[in-house]
Amino acid sequence: MTTEKQVSISKKIRVGILFGGKSAEHEISILSAQNIVEALDTEKFDLTFIHIDKTGQWFLSSSAPSSLQKPLSDKTEGRTNNRQIPLKIAMGKGRQAISTDCDQPESVVLDVVFPVLHGPMGEDGTVQGLLKLAGLPFVGSDVLGSAVGMDKDVMKRLLQQAGLPVLPWICLNRRGNEGHGKYSDILEELGPRVFIKPANMGSSIGVNQAENSGQLKDGIEEAFLFDHKVIIEKGEKVREIEVAILDGNPPRASTVGEIVPKQEFYSYQAKYIDQDGAELLIPARLSEGQIQEVQELAFRSFEVLEAKGLARVDFFLTPDGRFWINEINTMPGFTKISMYPSLWMASGLTYRELIEKLLFIAIEKSDKDGSLLVEYQKDIKARQ
Repeated sequence: MTTEKQVSISKKIRVGILFGGKSAEHEISILSAQNIVEALDTEKFDLTFIHIDKTGQWFLSSSAPSSLQKPLSDKTEGRTNNRQIPLKIAMGKGRQAISTDCDQPESVVLDVVFPVLHGPMGEDGTVQGLLKLAGLPFVGSDVLGSAVGMDKDVMKRLLQQAGLPVLPWICLNRRGNEGHGKYSDILEELGPRVFIKPANMGSSIGVNQAENSGQLKDGIEEAFLFDHKVIIEKGEKVREIEVAILDGNPPRASTVGEIVPKQEFYSYQAKYIDQDGAELLIPARLSEGQIQEVQELAFRSFEVLEAKGLARVDFFLTPDGRFWINEINTMPGFTKISMYPSLWMASGLTYRELIEKLLFIAIEKSDKDGSLLVEYQKDIKARQ
């Protein structure tokens, strides 16, 4: 098994920075990837930039993610001087799985991939499954943890079954039950204020609140533009609390943070465009008992949802002092104002140290997976 000491004395680690994606969170991915690139020590790491464009095509980029960066309000693919060469992936080839797709293909040899992808077609297990089949080590959760962490409805059902606290919700989908009763019935069931969200989206994209049937109808219609599945959650007056988890033996929990939005809720605008959209309090104003309680809930969520590598677990704290799990994010943002790296920096881990640890954890996880038997022999016990 690879050790951190062995990694540090060997040749440069070849890291594939995978970014972009066929998702409404494409631009956030580019921002996150650029920050990771800037943090890595090029004396220790040899970086390769792999861009997934908005059609889902994979390209080898000649320069860093920042060359593709545009204002977040600009959703067009745009033109760039960044030379991009199409790529292809061969299953089972391991570190030589990726190569250029041209007349004279060349291997793109990688020791580990950092899939800095947010949202569907990147954070939901699809890319993780592809990398797994290719035999490439990668940062973050495997297929299962990524998939259940992306689907807020399935996530809530698993957490609820495990006895963990989640606020009441209703799920609507495109298989004929969009009209879950009347809009007024939904408000009566969940309360006078609700939040509508695409089930498989992040960064508060497509999220709206509603306090009457008209707002609820509009919110559902907008959410269905981004997903075939929509959840409607009970809206409470809450504080937003966040905990970062870093995998290990055992996993570690960060200092607890709090987000204080200056708008009605922590919207896409507040997260990424308006620098004054929210105040980040690290540490959160909580008692020692509350800190221990919410960290334990974060550990349990990480375990129940089969997360690996890293996660950010988001909570609601209601006026009665109860914590409710909002969601788990298996590939949280890595922008300069993102909570996941900020929480670890407040916990004594620099941004660079955090990224390096995540890469090492990924390599170690891959080594463990590779040690599993792939054929059955009756004399297994004799071989141990």
